[in-house]
Amino acid sequence: MSMDLKAAVDNGPMSRFQLLAIGICIVLNMIDGFDVLVMAFTAASVSAEWALNGAQIGLLLSAGLFGMAAGSLFIAPWADRIGRRPLILLCLVISGTGMLLSAMSQSPVQLALLRGLTGLGIGGILASSNVIASEYASKRWRGLAVSLQSTGYALGATLGGLLAVWLLTRWGWRSVFVFGGLVTFAVIPLVLLWLPESLDFLLARRPVTALQRINRLARRLGQPVLSQMPPVVASASGSRNALGALLGPAMRRTTLVIWLLFFLVMFGFYFVMSWTPKLLVSAGLSAQQGITGGVLLSVGGIFGAALIGGLSSRWPLARVLSLFMLITAGLLVLFVGSASSVMAALGLGLLIGLFSNGCVAGLYALSPVVYDASVRATGVGWGIGIGRIGAIVSPVAAGFLLDAGWQPLHLYGVFAIVFVLAAGCLLLLKPSTVQTQPVLASA
Repeated sequence: MSMDLKAAVDNGPMSRFQLLAIGICIVLNMIDGFDVLVMAFTAASVSAEWALNGAQIGLLLSAGLFGMAAGSLFIAPWADRIGRRPLILLCLVISGTGMLLSAMSQSPVQLALLRGLTGLGIGGILASSNVIASEYASKRWRGLAVSLQSTGYALGATLGGLLAVWLLTRWGWRSVFVFGGLVTFAVIPLVLLWLPESLDFLLARRPVTALQRINRLARRLGQPVLSQMPPVVASASGSRNALGALLGPAMRRTTLVIWLLFFLVMFGFYFVMSWTPKLLVSAGLSAQQGITGGVLLSVGGIFGAALIGGLSSRWPLARVLSLFMLITAGLLVLFVGSASSVMAALGLGLLIGLFSNGCVAGLYALSPVVYDASVRATGVGWGIGIGRIGAIVSPVAAGFLLDAGWQPLHLYGVFAIVFVLAAGCLLLLKPSTVQTQPVLASA
């Protein structure tokens, strides 16, 4: 019976209940997009109020990413023990509290610590919401669902940026953090009302009330209820130590490849997102044109995540993802010579945003389906966490290259190599891991 229920999710048409669950996950990812940009948009005002130097601003910009990496690595794995939904609720409280307290900070050190606290919550939310979006999508539309879920980042970054500018001009930088905190707490009722616990988690971990909760989900999915829990299915990943299972003989190769993919893609992606506005200005464009280039990257990202998701419903996700990586590399090479034309630079910026965001969305779609349900949140959390480390290292590496005398736009040629390497890494995944279907069925 449980397999009938799981098959209904995997192979049946998408129900309103499933679409609503994925929609909540998109909203959760929008918080990430807003949180990443909130410090970038308020940095000038914060710097002016406290007379900060470049190193202090850099610390504030990096603190949130450090927190997100720690949250993905050390908080997200608890979702495999206590459930995806409870962890999301806990992390919403953590990130919302961090946002509101940030508005009251009285020194750069206080703000940096609170940015790290906010990042901890966001890191936990990201991995768990990504897993739920994957588990409640049907097999055919799983790639599209998770890719659309990741468009929340670009939507949050774009809409949050526009709102931040409006709030800054009227009430100052503290109002931006207050807004972010209130929105985060406002999402909690949505999660309580409409975000279900993972069916895969209930079947794999079997908490005390598992049967009642599974039957509640069955009714919401329009499926017959169970009279008893099904027999336990042995799993190679059933170790109590989830991280140990990820690095065990059966999963070590897949795990290391996923980690390397996340590191490389995030390393390249965050260079593009962090440095493009400044490098365009350094290459001769005006400050306004540099900002426009940055906005176009986010706008392109909204379409890129949807595009890779749609294509993965027709072709194998790994193949589509490798194509996106190679196209991104080619566009970055073309971007090196684009400074002579404003329109060419901005047009290529839009396309780079589209395909580089598509690469991130594709990884978010690929990572949940290569892991067993009992370690899925840990696997995704560690993948995202390793990726965040790449995001932290990337801007620093670019800064060192600039200090060494590299021409600004020539850096794009260097980072093009990163995406080529990532495409090559996809070939290292075991053939059994990437099926001819768009993505694997949940274990």
